[in-house]
Amino acid sequence: MNSDSFGSLLALVSDIFAKHGPAAPAAAQTYSPADFSIHFFLQLALIMAACRVVGWAGRKFLGQPQVVGEMIAGVVLGPSLLGLFFPDLQAAIFPKEMKNVLYTGAQLGVGLYMFLVGTTLRLDHFATKARSAMGVSLAGIAAPFFIAFLITPFLLTVPGLFAAGISTTNATLFMGACIALTAFPMLARIINERGLANTSLGTLSLTAGAFDDAASWCVLAVVLAAFGAGPGVAVLAIGGGVLWAGFVLIFGRSLLAPLGRWVEREGGMSHTVLGITLILFCTSAFVMDAVGIHSIFGGFILGVAMPRGLFVSELKKKVEPLAVVLLLPMFFTYSGLNTRLDMINSGELLLIAAGVLLASVLAKFGACYLAARLSGEDNRTALGIGALMNSRGLMELIIINIGLQKGIIGPALFSMLVLMAVVTTMMASPLFELFYGRQARASGELEAVPGSTPASRPT
Repeated sequence: MNSDSFGSLLALVSDIFAKHGPAAPAAAQTYSPADFSIHFFLQLALIMAACRVVGWAGRKFLGQPQVVGEMIAGVVLGPSLLGLFFPDLQAAIFPKEMKNVLYTGAQLGVGLYMFLVGTTLRLDHFATKARSAMGVSLAGIAAPFFIAFLITPFLLTVPGLFAAGISTTNATLFMGACIALTAFPMLARIINERGLANTSLGTLSLTAGAFDDAASWCVLAVVLAAFGAGPGVAVLAIGGGVLWAGFVLIFGRSLLAPLGRWVEREGGMSHTVLGITLILFCTSAFVMDAVGIHSIFGGFILGVAMPRGLFVSELKKKVEPLAVVLLLPMFFTYSGLNTRLDMINSGELLLIAAGVLLASVLAKFGACYLAARLSGEDNRTALGIGALMNSRGLMELIIINIGLQKGIIGPALFSMLVLMAVVTTMMASPLFELFYGRQARASGELEAVPGSTPASRPT
């Protein structure tokens, strides 16, 4: 190919990614609807390919579940790696104007997944483990806020970590929410992939994690209210979330029971029943999003109230593959696009980042372990619970992105918390297998991890 032909090809490719929409008066040219479509489908293809490849590599070489590979793939596609080495290419594929489209797909994916997770929650296990779950949850909230109370005054002395003029109370509340957070969607994926979905340990961890996440979002609402949004934000978030969750959990099972009988009578799930179910999911996600908690809690709460039996198996058969393979990876990539791991660029900041990481692990892992032991769990189970609850994942990235956008924290502290989220999430599966999983699989309590090679299975 001569230079003229190569130049023509390059020009053609550049034109594909260019803006073709009309230009407003005294403004730059905009993206047309066709431009959004072109970018969206290319983004989806790259996202799925990256998640498959990085997920495979994580499983094969690091022993990490697929979901951790997807989290890392999201960061790889963002400014931390692809944008670092190929900034023009990264900006062309993921222009900032397209983020809102990706964000919407991301919320649909993670909300649908958490809806499906809710349908697998064993209420009988929850009833027997309610005391342990409450103890673990309260410890997983109290200890992080105590640690935040201790370290935040020092962090406020370092220029640029927090917004100028922020009060110690608000800074402590925000740090406490970040440390207390358990990555609810990430925890659910790990529990499913490790074969814990129908175990009492999985139910206990998932329930405690859900409560901790909801509490962190409520605290964030209080901090945002103090930053000018007004007290109505906190009142609406906490009050609206409790009212909707209470309504669904108290009345949902009886109101939704006819759907289960319909499926049982027909021997399968018709498109009509599937349509009604998805309408209800979207409504519940909307309510939780509208009050200021998060759509994932709307999906999860509704899933808990859904009929069991054939209804759930048919629903998972029709929805789960699309949600997990196509939609959910958008959630990880959207968060990865807002992540900059290159911001920790000095020895002092690196030491502070290490201190924040250590404090976060002690607060979450240590407190949840002790709470589980005091609740009557054996040492092996308590260690397994502590390992799972210490995972923070990309829900952490969402909450700290809000903090960055609202001017609560600066880029340096944002990057430290990103590092904490990535490391604690990567710790979860290896520590769980070390403390609980290997022995449980060897004894037959748990099945071998799906997709594991014979050599990696316990003998």
